[in-house]
Amino acid sequence: MNAYAGSVFALLILLTLGCSGAGSPPPSEGPVVATARWEGGNLRDFVKPTQEELKLRLSPIEYRVTQQNATEVAFHNPYWDNKKAGIYVDVVSGEPLFSSLDKFDSGTGWPSFARPLEPGNVRDVVDSSHGMVRTEVRSGHADSHLGHVFPDGPGPQGLRYCINSAALRFVPVEKLVAAGYEEYLPAFAAAGIKVSATGERATAVLAGGCFWGMEELIRALPGVVETEVGYAGGSQANASYVRVKTGGTGHAESIRVVFDPERLPYEKLLEFFFRIHDPTTRNRQGNDIGEQYRSAIFYTDEKQREVAEQVKAKVNASGKWGHPVVTEIEPLEGFYPAEDYHQDYLQKHPGGYTCHFVRSFDFE
Repeated sequence: MNAYAGSVFALLILLTLGCSGAGSPPPSEGPVVATARWEGGNLRDFVKPTQEELKLRLSPIEYRVTQQNATEVAFHNPYWDNKKAGIYVDVVSGEPLFSSLDKFDSGTGWPSFARPLEPGNVRDVVDSSHGMVRTEVRSGHADSHLGHVFPDGPGPQGLRYCINSAALRFVPVEKLVAAGYEEYLPAFAAAGIKVSATGERATAVLAGGCFWGMEELIRALPGVVETEVGYAGGSQANASYVRVKTGGTGHAESIRVVFDPERLPYEKLLEFFFRIHDPTTRNRQGNDIGEQYRSAIFYTDEKQREVAEQVKAKVNASGKWGHPVVTEIEPLEGFYPAEDYHQDYLQKHPGGYTCHFVRSFDFE
């Protein structure tokens, strides 16, 4: 599962213990309370709240992770798959810890970073619990337990900071100035990331066969903020897999894509969509047969409809697929999220079934 792990034994230990030394508590169902205290400048005047105060200010899982060295559940935490541009700060003190520019997908189900944003705010502690010696990482000012660092990461330092989402608060790049972190803006500008004051987002809903493979490829596109698989295009409300798989509800397995239109124009997203599935086979994709596996674009407004028609015509005119494109273009009447075990399926089950891959051609 983890391409950076050094051995099978290390993988077993990682999956058993996660980023921390304690067992994995159940995720909190209570609200997550932001507890930023850093407002720019330095942290010399920061005073850590008492344990009684922290119990009131933090959610249960935040308290257990930061104060009791607990571990959150892999793949069921807010930031393991977060692709937004911004920085991650300590949930107690607000001190800057990590940047999205150094974040990578380690396959572990926890946020992973190649290096700290501010090395002085992340300190190493020898952890000899559970019959082994590891390196725990804690925040420099709040002394929050963050996770562990392992010598199997990418980059020149070869490090992987495996961090609990519950120890972090994410500040998106468009809110850095308002939150007092404007000094970190130049790094994002240098990386070619536009800082939008509005943080504009758009949503697309696409169907092209089994949604496992669709999501795995689309989620990696630069400009994609989040993805969710589900069901669209049918006549029945509250669609579920048990009903949709029969092929009688009119729904198609679909993916909802939230994206930044400045970084990823809708037209380019659709062109990629037409490269990862065969749009010429009606009600079929690979070995999957039925109307639930049809090719479709569900538009949310008239502008999306116009762009969809133009891109479909462009794909047809290119002749790259050799047969007429049968992709349906219809208004989005509703989108019903699929069951949790379908979400991020190939992240949870690497090597699982998919019939999707990126074709090398374009449609110019």
